[in-house]
Amino acid sequence: MSGRALLPVATPARIRVVVGTLLRPHRGRAVLAVVALAGGAGAGLLVPPLLGWIIDLVTAGAGPDAMTRPAALLVAVAVAQGLLAVLGVAQTARVGEIVLAALRERLVERTLGLPLERIEAAGAGDIGSRVTEDVAQVGEAVREGVPALARYGLVIVLTFVGLALLDWRFLLAAVVGLPIQVLTARWYLRRATPVSAEQRVAAGAQQQQLLDTATSLPTVRAFRLGDRHGELVHDRSQRVVDLALSVVRLQNGFFGRLNLAEYVGVALVLVTGFWLVRTGAVSLGTASAAALYFIALFNPLNEVLLLLQTVQAAGAGLARIVGAADLPEQRRSEPVRGTGPAHVRAAGLVFGYPGVPAVLGGVDIDVPAGTRLAVVGPSGAGKTTLAKVIAGVHEPSGGTIGLDPAAVVLVTQEVHVFAGPVADDLRLARPEASETELRSALATVDALAWVDALPGALATVVGDGGHGLTAVQAQQLALARLVLADPPVAILDEATAEAGSAGARALEASARQALAGRTALVVAHRLSQATDADAVLLLDGGKVVEYGSHADLLAADGPYAALWAAWSGSR
Repeated sequence: MSGRALLPVATPARIRVVVGTLLRPHRGRAVLAVVALAGGAGAGLLVPPLLGWIIDLVTAGAGPDAMTRPAALLVAVAVAQGLLAVLGVAQTARVGEIVLAALRERLVERTLGLPLERIEAAGAGDIGSRVTEDVAQVGEAVREGVPALARYGLVIVLTFVGLALLDWRFLLAAVVGLPIQVLTARWYLRRATPVSAEQRVAAGAQQQQLLDTATSLPTVRAFRLGDRHGELVHDRSQRVVDLALSVVRLQNGFFGRLNLAEYVGVALVLVTGFWLVRTGAVSLGTASAAALYFIALFNPLNEVLLLLQTVQAAGAGLARIVGAADLPEQRRSEPVRGTGPAHVRAAGLVFGYPGVPAVLGGVDIDVPAGTRLAVVGPSGAGKTTLAKVIAGVHEPSGGTIGLDPAAVVLVTQEVHVFAGPVADDLRLARPEASETELRSALATVDALAWVDALPGALATVVGDGGHGLTAVQAQQLALARLVLADPPVAILDEATAEAGSAGARALEASARQALAGRTALVVAHRLSQATDADAVLLLDGGKVVEYGSHADLLAADGPYAALWAAWSGSR
């Protein structure tokens, strides 16, 4: 993501502080998880000595009755081990999910509160990969990796304790292979950790490029940039593939070194057992128990070392999640509602994007309370930017605005229908709204009839996976939310642009009714919206070219009159 100011990544120390803070209210459950896992691991350690006991009984020529007691103990151990392991894993996963949910909510809250400039600087790919891929990676670790790592880690530690209790020389033989495994883990993590972090960044870059290409398809086709964008998508995708192959090569070397450590350890434990049995220091059953202990270590050791990849990948994702979730909380003003129309004044507004420093070059506007201003102009004139600056989405780099952003509601052409019942979608604007108020808002924007015609009326599930809505219907829901929010000032940024001609006329009527009784700025996609506005502002190149009523500007026969003639002639 060259050239983008990505969101921060948390340090390990900061991750420990944040996770520790979230974990503190659930310490009791965490302690129960550790105790259960330790109990399950301890119960499992009784299996090799019991098998060794049976071997000694067989060697001594004992009858079948002598085997009853150790066999019954084996069954009891297996049941206890299984129950404790299930309890420990379940509690570990539950605590992890609770902490992850809190962290995820904090992440969403912080990112939603970011200024738009910061989001645009980071790119939707960076933010999107954090709230999707990184959260999924950490979630997988919480559900599977962390419980398994805790359980296997306890098994390993207690197995070494068991070897020491059998005979300290068995422990000595077993630990000879540990340096190979430790060096293998260090070798692997030193290489795999940065590769995993690169994978997360590369995945974000790939997602960003796909988004950029998909959302700009008309421009890409118009300027014949398909080959260039294809190359960019290929390059980003190839980087992801190359990093995945690097991980595979690292894993091959990793497992090869682990096999060497196992061979060395088994050989030494068997030789030690043979020598101790020959000298009479231990029985054959004890030597067999030691061998079983060490062989039983293969799976836990390999699983722990294999889980290092999952854990370090989750660690890289967690660092990105915490880095974004740890951003300063933005102060939010309570929405201003139902106070009547407000007077909108702005003087000398200046604003620019990185690389485009002069989108607005000193714009003055004065919209008396209760009046409607239509903002028109050619593409790229700065109309949408002006709307976002007035709405408080962008901070102007110069000039003043005499308006509280909390008094403004902005409705754009990019309307999102949230997944869920229609009533819930509407109550985003006013959570306490009654059904009567919802129906009144729908009626105001001419949407009540088609909502009542839905299979479940206001209870109908719409949005992703629900009942599909047309572009006109989706925009009418947005306008109904505007009515429910009841702001002193409303800004419509080409809110009818996504509809066809017939749909645009219906939406323009809905918009007029939604704007009644409030001050309004309308960024006009169709110049017909300027005819019933109280005033028209013509922008070009980020500057005010003309300002006045529709009739006065036509009579002046200037740039607006020419624009009107061109638009009328194309009808």
